[in-house]
Amino acid sequence: MNCIAKGMLGAGSLLPLAVAADWQVNLEPGVTEISQAVFDLHMTIFWICVAIGVVVFGVMLWSIIHHRKSRGAKAHNFHESTVVEITWTIIPFFILIAMAVPATATLIKMYDKNGADLDIQVTGYQWKWRYQYLGEDIDFFSSLSTPKEQIQNQAEKGEHYLLEVDNPLVIPAGKKVRFLMTANDVIHSWWVPALAVKKDAIPGFINEAWTVVPEPGIYRGQCAELCGKDHGFMPIVVDVRSEADYQLWLAEMKQAKVQAADAATKDWTLAELMEKGEEVYNRACAACHQANGEGIPGAFPALKNSPMVVAADPAAHIDIVLNGKAGTAMQAFRDQLNAVELAAVITYERNAWGNTSGDLVSPAQISELKQ
Repeated sequence: MNCIAKGMLGAGSLLPLAVAADWQVNLEPGVTEISQAVFDLHMTIFWICVAIGVVVFGVMLWSIIHHRKSRGAKAHNFHESTVVEITWTIIPFFILIAMAVPATATLIKMYDKNGADLDIQVTGYQWKWRYQYLGEDIDFFSSLSTPKEQIQNQAEKGEHYLLEVDNPLVIPAGKKVRFLMTANDVIHSWWVPALAVKKDAIPGFINEAWTVVPEPGIYRGQCAELCGKDHGFMPIVVDVRSEADYQLWLAEMKQAKVQAADAATKDWTLAELMEKGEEVYNRACAACHQANGEGIPGAFPALKNSPMVVAADPAAHIDIVLNGKAGTAMQAFRDQLNAVELAAVITYERNAWGNTSGDLVSPAQISELKQ
């Protein structure tokens, strides 16, 4: 073997050590009591399976070696053995009992949703999450915030590539939070491994899950159900805060809602709405209609030079943005965007990419229609 080959072999032998930290095939232990219980249960059953494998394949290997033809072994004719049949029935029975007892105890804990301190309705949309804090008048959407330049390989990938959002779910540490899962369009699945929460969100149904996170921190997950072309762009971020910080966040969210209502009464210029509308369009509309407004032929219609978008009367355009279109992928944005965002994005679509309506739709007009 020459020096170059030896060098390559030596470098290759170090490769597993270099990537070992990123090569994980086991479950994540998690941060909650339930996630730790799930991990311990998984490891208990794993080692039971390892022991069964060692015994079974050990007996097979011993039999192959000690009863091979080269040693003069001859096959024996026998019909049955009552002792053996009873033994291989009783032993698996006790093994299953040993696995079922801790599994049942863990499942009982996982399904005990009583005594929640906070209820949050989680609704899956293509392709974002909606969080409604029941009893708190807090309602917002959470969407992917990874820059398109990173997704299109035009910029270096960030630390949390495709696992970052504009509005994370915020919950208090040490409190029992119950999640009510459903979906607006297709089946989604809300999955945060560190919390041991994975529950399908199904249109027309309510599934329940819960968690108690003992310490503040940021925990990430994603939709675990194939829910359409942007399934991989539907992350989840849970921001766990201390009780004091959580109460401060609640106050800030309620104040922001008041400010958004006040902004809807302001007189906006065309330039201001165009600037705001471009930001809203890239966040909420570009995934389907494309950044250039040309859509995807056969799937999503073009907004550029669209007769409905450039019509003198914007009523039809406003209606489809607010209420969606049944039987198509066009969602209703009435609840997803506030009045300023709706007015801005409609105005932007009517005046971008060569569309030249020259007019604007005011937030006050949208507020009136939403009532």
